[in-house]
Amino acid sequence: MSWNPALDPDCPTGDAVDAIETVIVPRARDLGGFEVRRALPAPQRQMVGPFIFFDQMGPAEFVTGSGIDVRPHPHIGLATVTYLYKGKIHHRDSLGTDQWIEPGAVNWMVAGHGITHSERTDGEVRTRPHSLFGLQTWVALPKDAEDDPAAFEHAPKESLPLLEAEGKQLRLILGTAYGARAPVKTPSEMFYADALLDAGASLPLPDDHEDRGVYVLDGSVIVAGEAFGAGRMMVFRPGDRISLRAGDTGARVMLLGGATLEGPRHIWWNFVASSRDRIDAAKEAWRAGDWAHGRFRLPPGDDAEHIPLPEA
Repeated sequence: MSWNPALDPDCPTGDAVDAIETVIVPRARDLGGFEVRRALPAPQRQMVGPFIFFDQMGPAEFVTGSGIDVRPHPHIGLATVTYLYKGKIHHRDSLGTDQWIEPGAVNWMVAGHGITHSERTDGEVRTRPHSLFGLQTWVALPKDAEDDPAAFEHAPKESLPLLEAEGKQLRLILGTAYGARAPVKTPSEMFYADALLDAGASLPLPDDHEDRGVYVLDGSVIVAGEAFGAGRMMVFRPGDRISLRAGDTGARVMLLGGATLEGPRHIWWNFVASSRDRIDAAKEAWRAGDWAHGRFRLPPGDDAEHIPLPEA
């Protein structure tokens, strides 16, 4: 799932020009019956806070015997979280983690100096038709954490703060917002939240974070008199007081942002780094394929194959 789509910006008008810094329209791509929409990185914005990669996966329906098979592949310099609304994904990594990703739960994988993982729908899931719908995000690590040892943390749905009031329900996935803190330890200040809004319900954005963005998953929201439907990401100016209002059918939105990093990041394939030298070193380590003694290991239980280093 690596490509660079050409994005068509939807420029706001009227009062929304002052409220919204950037509007991103992800380009959809069909991966053999499985649609992915990528909002970050985009020509207009590489990151929102530390969030450097944002993909909507599906919704997709799989027949019996089919599913996703993302073979073992490496990461450096980032942390990943896959947040599901429907379905489940089997995660295995080179630390020995063997964990299913299920709706509402958080699987937080910190790559640091290097980790390898796979993501599959296997086992009992493939014995019946099944659905998959969710978001995959990457968080770029601060420079002083890029070479930290890899780590993995699982937080079940029930452990995440759930805030409810006046026609809205918000589950905090990562970081801090609205006086609550999610259980997963993060390397920098951020927030990531799943919000459901009834028709007409208003939700102010946290005003204690430098960078803030909103991705509309379902329904529509109105900001400063401008309506934005599903598949739009809006990025807001630092310091402005912003409130969203759900449209006539309500809305489901993801809120994201946090402190900006020390500078831009280099991205190549599954690698994120503050320098090209770090990426070049990771390329050579993966190409060498020394799984017993090298920088990267293959996941126990899923070490029969891997994704080769791209030639480009």
